[in-house]
Amino acid sequence: MGRILGLIYGAGAYLFALATLLYAIGFIGNFPLLKTIDGGVAGDRITAIVVDLVLLGLFAVQHSVMARKGFKRWWTRVVPHAVERSTYVLAAGLVLALVIWQWRPMPAVVWHIDDAVGQTTLYAVFALGWVILLVATFLISHFELFGLSQVYDNLRGRQPAALSFKTPGLYKVVRHPIYFGLILGFWATPHMTEGHLLFALASTAYIFIGIFFEERDLIASFGDDYRRYRQRVPMVLPFLVRGRADRPLPQPNRQVNP
Repeated sequence: MGRILGLIYGAGAYLFALATLLYAIGFIGNFPLLKTIDGGVAGDRITAIVVDLVLLGLFAVQHSVMARKGFKRWWTRVVPHAVERSTYVLAAGLVLALVIWQWRPMPAVVWHIDDAVGQTTLYAVFALGWVILLVATFLISHFELFGLSQVYDNLRGRQPAALSFKTPGLYKVVRHPIYFGLILGFWATPHMTEGHLLFALASTAYIFIGIFFEERDLIASFGDDYRRYRQRVPMVLPFLVRGRADRPLPQPNRQVNP
């Protein structure tokens, strides 16, 4: 019964986080009929900046702290190992929903592009960014990333697969395609407001801080294999020329949690 409940919990956390992520795409893209990054009544500018930065900071703290090994060692004394990732995913979805719900708009225009070709190009880049993110999650095991594999393995009484390292598809040209996709999604807009700019700047800064801690964990897990990979492949901008590693990289199995 506990294993069945774990699977139900994991599936619910996955569906909630996925729905929140899809809503967030519409929020950032100013989709009609949704609460959006530029929607609502503008209030005091200073208040909006403070509230929005606190919200983004809360997301950054949750996202980074719960992904660290030290926190996981403590946290799994409280929650079972099988649902640790699902709990992380649920928490991320809840905090993202809070960001969307409590976001304060700052509608002053930073740039606006009227040209139809320019608008279409930027909307296409926006869509491409989210497609890249989705594809990248499947390349490194989408269902493991969102906690479903762990609860399913627990239901079947199987141990999780041994952690190993591989660089499939997009990971051959950029080390962090998920973050690359996010950056495209944050910045590609023909109508940039002060509120959207604050979101894009703060979120991009957090991405690079997160990469620092993530790569530290990856080196701790994979050692010289990841160091050589880092020498050869650019961090977030694909196809940049990098130095060659001393020997070829191995092609094994999945990256650590982003």
